[in-house]
Amino acid sequence: MLPVFLQGLSLGLAFLAPIGMQNLFVINSALSHTFGRALATSLVVVFWDISLGVTCFLGAGALMDAFPWLKKIMLGLGGILVIYIGIGLIRTEASLDGGKDVNQPFLKIIAAAFVVTWLNPQALIDGTMMLGAFRATLPAGGDLPFILGFTSASFIWFNSLAIASNLLGAKINTRTLTWLNRLCGVVIICYGAKLLFDLARMIFG
Repeated sequence: MLPVFLQGLSLGLAFLAPIGMQNLFVINSALSHTFGRALATSLVVVFWDISLGVTCFLGAGALMDAFPWLKKIMLGLGGILVIYIGIGLIRTEASLDGGKDVNQPFLKIIAAAFVVTWLNPQALIDGTMMLGAFRATLPAGGDLPFILGFTSASFIWFNSLAIASNLLGAKINTRTLTWLNRLCGVVIICYGAKLLFDLARMIFG
């Protein structure tokens, strides 16, 4: 099941790397605080992100188990949504503005990380549709390796981002982040196309 794990890992990295509220939160913390505080903040974001990913994955799975016909709908809508996200990333300029205030007590950091992760309706919708679509394509026994790969991406990405931002400091710029977004956009579009191909194969054999 290593290929399934790697699929979850690569999808997770491509989905997390584009600069959004979570990444801005981690970057701003790393640029503003000591290495230890930056890493602690990234671990909090990892916890909330993994809990969201697992919830979306299991929730979509429960729906498809209850209503098997949802698999084709999830594949179709999920594939279109993933391609739409990828195109948006390619066309959008990254910005370092918009992160939450990180100069606050650590308990408030925990609460703020929860807000930027769980109280983002778009993240809930995108996560459920995307993970639901991929779950519909997994072979028997592939659920656990896939979600382990996807959640491992969260641990690897956010901690690496915190370390790199803390060490590089002012060298982090919007041009680099924009090209990172575009690279991730291309990868995500390829994944979306795969979902639609799987749907066509499911319908037409």
